[in-house]
Amino acid sequence: MKITTFLFLSSLFSIHYSAAAQRQAADGAAAKQSGEGQALHRPNILLIMADDMGFSDLGCYGSTIETPNLDSLAKSGIRYNRFYNAARCCPTRASLMTGLYPHQTGVGWMTAADLGSYGYHGDLNDDCRTIAECLQGAGYGTYMSGKWHVSRKESSWPRQRGFDRFYGMISGGASYWAPKLTLDNKAIQPGDDYYLTEGITKHANLFLNEHFKNSADKPFFLYLAHYAPHLPLHARPEDIAKYRGKFKKGWDKLREEKYQRMIKMGIIEPSIKLAKKIAQVKDWDKLDPKRQEAMELRMAIYAAMIDSMDRGIGEVIDTLKKHNAFDNTLILFLSDNGGEHSFSGKDNMDIATYGTNASKLGYGPSWATYSNTPFRYFKKYAHEGGISSPLIAHWPKGIQPQEKINTQVGHVTDLMPTLLELAGASYQPKGGEKTFPELVGHSLIPSFSATSYQRAPIIWEHNGNRALLEGKWKLVAEGIKGEWELYDMEADRSETSNLAKQNPELVQKMATHWDKIAKDTHVYPLDGRVWGTKIKDPLGNRSEIKR
Repeated sequence: MKITTFLFLSSLFSIHYSAAAQRQAADGAAAKQSGEGQALHRPNILLIMADDMGFSDLGCYGSTIETPNLDSLAKSGIRYNRFYNAARCCPTRASLMTGLYPHQTGVGWMTAADLGSYGYHGDLNDDCRTIAECLQGAGYGTYMSGKWHVSRKESSWPRQRGFDRFYGMISGGASYWAPKLTLDNKAIQPGDDYYLTEGITKHANLFLNEHFKNSADKPFFLYLAHYAPHLPLHARPEDIAKYRGKFKKGWDKLREEKYQRMIKMGIIEPSIKLAKKIAQVKDWDKLDPKRQEAMELRMAIYAAMIDSMDRGIGEVIDTLKKHNAFDNTLILFLSDNGGEHSFSGKDNMDIATYGTNASKLGYGPSWATYSNTPFRYFKKYAHEGGISSPLIAHWPKGIQPQEKINTQVGHVTDLMPTLLELAGASYQPKGGEKTFPELVGHSLIPSFSATSYQRAPIIWEHNGNRALLEGKWKLVAEGIKGEWELYDMEADRSETSNLAKQNPELVQKMATHWDKIAKDTHVYPLDGRVWGTKIKDPLGNRSEIKR
């Protein structure tokens, strides 16, 4: 390409494309590439996802958990505070990979079972294309290390959906000490003294080193899908020791302190209130001392898991720097949903087992609410605590640091059009092949230069929890039978004042809009599936879904 990097990026950043225009721009850029599909100045891409990590669990978002590597990326890049996921592991990952709503991909619920209808088959279908497939076609080396969790059938495993190499877990749950692992398409054993977060990091670096050795003339796409800090709470003893005693004040006082810190840091506006505690959140001061000790230890382990993940991200950054690739690598970091409120099974109080393979525990709704400060609710809900994600974007050659928090509204479906545009990659196959649904997302590129724009309406549905974000208004309901609530997101993002009764016409209008988009994107029939429900699985995998 004869155009300089500066002019190329300036042209990208100055225009806010519609979804259709984005595809045309990407197709046009791809057409100018060489026969090998390469273009000058295209960034390498490192897409990092945490699992079940709350909105404010990073130091750069107000946490006391030490995350120096991610904090450094945020300081010399961009932090977003209005970015959204799809409320839970499988749906978010399906949207991330495809730029579509999860139901359009067949993963409207989970991969645990086929629920029988188009949006809920539990496998990434053939009516969508993945980022990896598109970037692979544009000459990128494509690699994944971590948790896949969007399919059960081997035909939709990573190697079959565009990745040159894969290491990690196909399923969504595992022990950190003894997980079921796959390398490319083959089952492998973890090995001695194995810890999952470290294994994911090790193979991410292995793939990068192989890429620079064998394909240095090509850009790369690495999807680093960490399992941390998803339950069970497992961490190395030395990492846990680092955080012992740091959460003794309990979730009530610590949540208030974090809230004030977030305001001071500019993460949230002073006008945003701290959401009231819900019934599942207990009063810390009313717990007996043994319970307090157990719960403090659980949060220490959770913090250690995030600390370990951040340390691994630092190791990947070091690998990029070793190969002089750091400056032209776009690094994106986000979480797949809010904090996980489940204790997972029996709420065991035997603290001697905590952190070990004998424990299957989570940290429960009270700490999850702390993780999601200042919002209410958690993973799987469409209220802000369930769908709000930190998003960090860092790219020295393409992004100027933004000291202030970026308030541009974005959604996980926006990442695919963003990356395809930067890579000059085609979304629709050429030569009269199958046509895929139009991308739901919108490119985030204008926001890289602090340009704000009105995001098109976004809908959510998971387990019957529903929402529509349209301009400043958010319509949200809990469960299939839940009534619609209405909130002004500019004045009340923590959803403390339901305005539905004062605005019945607006509620009806937005509900009708939600219904239309839901019908167009295969959300119906609503199922409201929950764990523990007996399911007739056409594939015969399980007769009952258990946590």
